[in-house]
Amino acid sequence: MPNRLAGETSPYLLQHAENPVEWHPWGEEALTLARQQDKPILLSVGYSACHWCHVMAHESFEDAAVATVMNRLFINVKVDREERPDLDQIYQTAHQMLAGRHGGWPLTMFLTPDGAPFYGGTYFPRESRYGLPGFPELCERIADVWRTQRGEVEAQNRELLGALAVRAPAAGAAAALDAGPIAAAGNMLLGSFDREFGGFGGAPKFPHPTDLALLLRRQGDPLAREAALITLTRMAEGGIYDQLGGGFCRYSTDERWEIPHFEKMLYDNGPLLGLYADAWALTGDALYRRVAEETVEWLLREMTSAEGAFYSSLDADSEGEEGRFYVWDRAEVERLLGPEKSALAARRWGLDGPPNFENRHWHLRVVVPMGECSPPLDAAEAALLEGARATLFAAREKRVRPGRDDKVLTAWNAQMIEGLAHAARILDRPDWLLVARRALGFVRATLWRDGRLLATCKDGKAHLNAYLDDYAYLLSALLELLQAGYHGEDLDFAVQLADALLEHFEDREAGGFFFTSHDHEALIQRPKSGFDSAMPAGNGVAAVALQRLGHLLGEVRYLESARRTLECFWPQMQRQAGGFSTLLVALEEALTPPATLILRGPAAAVGDWQRRLAGGRGGALVLALPNGMAGLHPALSRPESDHVNAWVCRGVTCLPPIADFDELPDVLQPP
Repeated sequence: MPNRLAGETSPYLLQHAENPVEWHPWGEEALTLARQQDKPILLSVGYSACHWCHVMAHESFEDAAVATVMNRLFINVKVDREERPDLDQIYQTAHQMLAGRHGGWPLTMFLTPDGAPFYGGTYFPRESRYGLPGFPELCERIADVWRTQRGEVEAQNRELLGALAVRAPAAGAAAALDAGPIAAAGNMLLGSFDREFGGFGGAPKFPHPTDLALLLRRQGDPLAREAALITLTRMAEGGIYDQLGGGFCRYSTDERWEIPHFEKMLYDNGPLLGLYADAWALTGDALYRRVAEETVEWLLREMTSAEGAFYSSLDADSEGEEGRFYVWDRAEVERLLGPEKSALAARRWGLDGPPNFENRHWHLRVVVPMGECSPPLDAAEAALLEGARATLFAAREKRVRPGRDDKVLTAWNAQMIEGLAHAARILDRPDWLLVARRALGFVRATLWRDGRLLATCKDGKAHLNAYLDDYAYLLSALLELLQAGYHGEDLDFAVQLADALLEHFEDREAGGFFFTSHDHEALIQRPKSGFDSAMPAGNGVAAVALQRLGHLLGEVRYLESARRTLECFWPQMQRQAGGFSTLLVALEEALTPPATLILRGPAAAVGDWQRRLAGGRGGALVLALPNGMAGLHPALSRPESDHVNAWVCRGVTCLPPIADFDELPDVLQPP
């Protein structure tokens, strides 16, 4: 018999619907049952692409004997961390406080019936190994603690809940903001930069797009730019990037970007797409353009629904083995390619060396970049190599594919919409812009109701109160879409989102934004963080977007809200700037507002100026508004003329119209 997860929308929860464990989704029914039966809650948090989540499920949750123990001792609750990032944040924080170390997935927490955690860990094996207790044994021990040491548990809970309550930044005095944290964060990143392999620190290595974006913005610092470009290059050449099919995996298990955990997440690939477009604009290097193009090909081929929305992730596993879809046997490659092509492929992707995955398979990565071959490849050899890639890709397509999480998340779709729109503008790909606009249309039609966003949708069912990230990321995406091709309804939608942020999420006393809305379900903590994780901090994205929209429209409410956000997190940024890259972008633009540029004139000439400005790195917000465009917001209304005029403002200072394109580059650079 299916358990109570059978009616859920999350593919991760549905994976557990046939478990013998009597799983409940998170909700009042499970909490009430725990209180009525005076049983602790066993909370298991994961996601569908997670390898170790699958391992624990196969070992324990699918085992009838283990399930009997769990069902006897606990009320068992399953949570998809992608649908409920609020719960994941809270209980990951609690785990760190209880265990003194970072958590991860699967997250395994034991809670009192009112939701307060008193013990936790991540993966536990069925039998004792890796220095970890066997899971059934652990369950018995935890239940015994609950029965026999209730007083100690309740005392610990009071202390933990008190600590959680003071973690959100409190109101402080108005701050005299300065650029010190920006320089400190840049120096910290450069101090941990791996010059040989790119990235920061050692294994495991994550892409950290927010840090790379901060470094690329430091135009006067060639070392910062070099660090970002080396990292983007090494990632593109490494196994974290799918050399055959495009798209990036979540992280590398080694310092060389060689062997990833093989899950591919939408939230990584959207920001990385935009960064590779920027890297191409800075350098003209064909590698960066190729990576952007292949990433979009992957998105369209494997991650886009018939309605135009984007799916969430691809699994690390296929046929029960991590990476099986992606790795190769050398004999298979030689059989598929023949002698000449396989020799080239071996040199290019490391097949002539020892196996690099589990000592028996090869995972492709670029060993010899095209420009470094000795002797250099001629045109015929380059064509052969491209043919080899196409042959291997076609053969791989016949394999059993990794599972796909086909729910649609508002925040993650917003990140990809922004990345697509940005790359479309930089690389002059109007077809990509159409893809981005179609996804936005899905979000508006399906996930926007009565002036509020919903967080997730699958099979036509949209639900769950949206989070800060949903609103902030979508607002940021709309600002990018407005620059790629102005539509008045996008600006109207941006204003609605900005107003919803202020109404439903802003901490009106201390500044900044809570992760959950004011009318959200009451939980044991209400997170408010400015720290970037694998995704940019919602507070940072909101501050950047509100400042830009505020300057564009002359809306003081947005500018003041962004300022209060910076002041809220200012003490933290002063103490330790690392990890605040998105808020530091907001700080930089608060100190030196980027230029806002409006182009008016004949459509063809305005479009030409817009394309020529697309690769600029000054952070300017450029709107192309050709003659004949009616119903413009009063703040954008400029006179029409028979030639292009550029109207440039920075903060509250505006220049006379500029009719000579050659004057613009100097005007748009930060002072």
